[in-house]
Amino acid sequence: MVSSSTAVSPRTLAGWLQLLEQRHVQTIQLGLERVARVRAVLGADPDALVITVGGTNGKGSCCAMLEAILLAEGYRVGCYTSPHLLRYNERVRVDGKEVADEALVAALDAVEAARGDTLLTYFEHGTLAAWEVFRKEAPDVVILEVGLGGRLDAVNVFDADCALVTSIALDHMDYLGDTREAIGFEKAGIFRSGRPAVCGDPQPPASLRDHAEAIGAQLWISGRDFGFGGDRQQWGYWRYQAPPAQGALVKRGGLAYPALRGANQLLNAAAVMTVLDTVRDRIPVSMQAIRQGLMLVEVPGRFQVLPGRPAVVLDVAHNPQAAGVLAENLGSMGFHPETWAVLGMLGDKDVEGVVSLLKGRIDHWLLADLPGPRGLKAEELALRLHMAGIEAGIRCFPSPKDAYAAAQQGAGEGDRIVVFGSFLTVAEVLDVVKAGRH
Repeated sequence: MVSSSTAVSPRTLAGWLQLLEQRHVQTIQLGLERVARVRAVLGADPDALVITVGGTNGKGSCCAMLEAILLAEGYRVGCYTSPHLLRYNERVRVDGKEVADEALVAALDAVEAARGDTLLTYFEHGTLAAWEVFRKEAPDVVILEVGLGGRLDAVNVFDADCALVTSIALDHMDYLGDTREAIGFEKAGIFRSGRPAVCGDPQPPASLRDHAEAIGAQLWISGRDFGFGGDRQQWGYWRYQAPPAQGALVKRGGLAYPALRGANQLLNAAAVMTVLDTVRDRIPVSMQAIRQGLMLVEVPGRFQVLPGRPAVVLDVAHNPQAAGVLAENLGSMGFHPETWAVLGMLGDKDVEGVVSLLKGRIDHWLLADLPGPRGLKAEELALRLHMAGIEAGIRCFPSPKDAYAAAQQGAGEGDRIVVFGSFLTVAEVLDVVKAGRH
C-alpha cells in the first residue's frame, strides 16, 4: 500500500484508477476531515454557483436535467456524478462533454501532490480531482452528485448555493442508519444555513425538516411549496413565492413531458425547476431553455428502452423504492407476452424487497454472478428469490452478458427483456449492446 505522495504517479487514467483501487482497502470511509485538508492545499475555488444533489433515487436524472437546461441557456456547466457505467470519464463533464483522459490525469496528479501523507479513498481522490478540473475550467455552474448519504460524503466539503434532496428511502443502511429518520438526517447534511434547500420527496422524514429549520435553510418541499399536474399530452408546474406555502402562486403550463421515461420524472423535473427558480438572481433561466433541456435530456441506464424487438429495458434499480418505480414503469409499457429479467445484485442490497415488488411482472429470472467482494453469486441470488416466494423460471449464469445472451435467445419478438439490479449489471449489458454483439 502506498501511503505517501512521493511515489511516481501513473501516466495513464487506467493506471491511476488501478492505483486508487489498490491503495485504500476500505472503499467507503465517511468523513470530511481528510478531503477538507487536501482541498485547502489545492488552491482557490472556482467562482461558480454550486448545486449539490443528494437522495436515494433520482439523483442522476436531476443532475442530467439541470445540466441540459443550463447548457440550453448558454451557461458553462461542470457536472460531477457517480458511479459510471462504461468509462470513468462519464463522471466528470464540462459543457456536456466527458473530460479527456489527459485532463483527468493532470487533476489526479494535482490531488496527489496536495495530499501529502493524507490517505484518500478512490471516491475522495476522484471528487477532489473533479473539483480541480472545474477550478481550471472556471464554469458558471457546478453540479455535484452526492456519492453516499450527504452529511459525511466527500462532495459535502463544498458548500452548496442550493441543495436538492430527491427522495429518502432505505438503502446503504450499514452506513446511514436503518430508518428513514436516520437516513433523512444524513441526506439533509448537504443543506446550508440561509440558502435554498429543495426536497423532492413529498413525505420527507421529520429529521430532514427539523435539520433544515435548525440551521435556517430555506426548505422547499414537493407537494407543499411546489408541485406538478398534467394529462396525457402535457404537464404544468406550480410553486408558491416562498416556503412554507407562502405568497402568490406561480404557474407554468403547457410543458412537454421530459425525454426521460417513467412516471417519477415529473417529480424530478418539478424539483429541478424549483432549484432553478431559487437561484434565478444569479443564473436566470428562460422557459425556452427549460423546455429544450427537458426535451433533450438523456441518462443511460435509467429506464432506458433500447430500439428494436424484443424490447430491452435497462434500469439500474437496486433498492425497493427504485424497484417499485420500475414495476410501475413496466406496467405502463403496454402488453408483452413474457418478460425476461437479467438480474445481478450486490450482497448488501435488500434483494427480497426488490424482487418482491417485481415478481408479478416477470416470467423468467436469469440470474448473474457479479464480481468483487460485494457481488452476489447467482446461486445465492436464487436462494434470496426463493425466500421472496419465487420458485419457477430461475436460471443461473456466470455473468450478466451470459444471462443477457440467454434472454435474447429465449425471448420472442413481442416479449421484453429487463436488465436491472446494479450499475455493474447494466454496464456489462450496455457494453455488449454498444459493441453490437447482441
